[in-house]
Order: sequence, then C-alpha cells, then structure tokens
Amino acid sequence: MRAFDFKAPASLDEVCALLAQYGSDAKLLAGGTGLLNLMKQELVQPAVLVSLQRVPGLDTLTVNGDGIRAGAGVRHRRMETDPALQQAAPLLAAAYGHVATVRIRMSATVGGGLAHADPAMDAPAVWRVLGATVHARSASGTRQIAADEFFEDFYTSVLEPEEVLTEVHAPLPPAGAGWSYQKFLPRSADDYAAVSVAALLALDADGRVEQARVGIGSAAPIPVLAQAVGAALIGQPPTAEAIAAAAELARDAVDPLDDLRGSAAYKRDMAVVFTRRALAEAAARARRA
Repeated sequence: MRAFDFKAPASLDEVCALLAQYGSDAKLLAGGTGLLNLMKQELVQPAVLVSLQRVPGLDTLTVNGDGIRAGAGVRHRRMETDPALQQAAPLLAAAYGHVATVRIRMSATVGGGLAHADPAMDAPAVWRVLGATVHARSASGTRQIAADEFFEDFYTSVLEPEEVLTEVHAPLPPAGAGWSYQKFLPRSADDYAAVSVAALLALDADGRVEQARVGIGSAAPIPVLAQAVGAALIGQPPTAEAIAAAAELARDAVDPLDDLRGSAAYKRDMAVVFTRRALAEAAARARRA
C-alpha cells in the first residue's frame, strides 16, 4: 500500500471542498471494506483519503409513506435488521443480510457499496428493482441520479471525482407485492455469488401479474435490470409455465465472465434457473398477501 494523506472533515461542506481541491487524487473512506482491499492490491492509489466518519447526518435511515431513505453512512447490518425496513421492503433487507459476513456488514455502508460499483455485490441490483434514486453532492451543488443510470462498468459509476454520494431513496414496493432474493454460492457462504437474482412481483385483483421486476447480479459489468423478463409476465397468471418461459429471457439479459465461480455459459444457465426460482417464490408470496 502506498503512502497517503488522511483527512477527517466534520461536515459535508468540508468534504466537498476537499474533493474540489484534490479531485481524482482523493478517495472517500466510509466502511473501507472495498476500498482498502483495492489499495492493498495497489489497484487504487489515492494520494488523499477523505474519511466520512465525523460527518453528521449520513447514518439516517427512514421508512415512511415517502419511501425508503438510507443515508450513505448507514451500515449494511442496520439495513438487514431494521424492523421498519423488514416490514416495508423485505427484499432489500434480505439482500443486505446476504452480504459476506456479519463482521463485514457491521462495517460496510450503503453509500460505499453503491459508489464501489461492484456488480457482484448483493444490494445494487435490488435498488434498481425498487426504482431508486441516488443523491450526490459537490461544491457546485446537488444532483439526483436514477439507479438505472448510475452504473457504467466494472467498479465505475457516473459519480464525478468531486462528488460524494449522500443518500439513496426508493419508493415503497406495492402493497402485497411478493418478493424473493436468490443467491447462488458454489463456493463458501461468504463469497461473492456466481449469480444472484432479486424479484418483485405484484398481482391484480384477478391474480394476474400487474408488476414484475427482476434484477440480476454477478452476471454482467453492471447490475442488470432484466426488463424483458418482467414484461413477459405482465397480464398473465404467474403459472409455472409462464414463469419458466419468462425466466428463459434472463439468458440474453446477462453478460457474464468466466472466473473461479463458473464459466460464462454456466452462469447464463444459472441466471435462468435462479430467475425461475425467484419468480416462483415471489409469486407464492404475492398470492399469500
């Protein structure tokens, strides 16, 4: 690891001033679970680390009629265990509960996980499924970025070097919507998934699919929102046959790489399998609602 300067600002204004001063030579440090690993491997070599630990207001989590608002500093463990979030958006709480180990979840933050832009992480695809908006701030002002437009490539988002992610906001899922989070782990329980699938499915009064959204992780350079899969189910009863046909479309929605967790062809097959499982579980939950 290379030498670096360490800054510990006490306000967002100070953070933005430091980012404006140092630009791409600076990196923000929150939980550090992703950044420090990259620094140890010398894949990232910042001249300045700007800590967010002393900045107030970044650890606020609210769940109400306005939706879900998670500050950038909220820890994964809190997202997993917060009773209000578990009740209102169990899909999101479940995804955070699948991240690595409790030790990691106690340190890793919502903002850090999104800004890190690792497509193998659990939560980013779920935020896309929920239709979230990311809030960012710089010395020049603030902006809101749809989660669908936030990710660009492996470890790359649209955040500018002088911007800090401050919070993420998502509307509440439809009342009675069924959900599922499926994570295929061919190695250890704390490893990245070979493929992960998040499904949210709402039925109308006649038991037909009114809304279906499917997110797939670990299977492309960015977390995938498999729009064709969801569209194939709209207006249909969620029968096993309809779900199987829709899940087949996941094969063309992903663009995986060969790695230690499987070949690209194998991961395409698993994307179909786990999309089918996720949709079936989400449909079952929607029927019970």
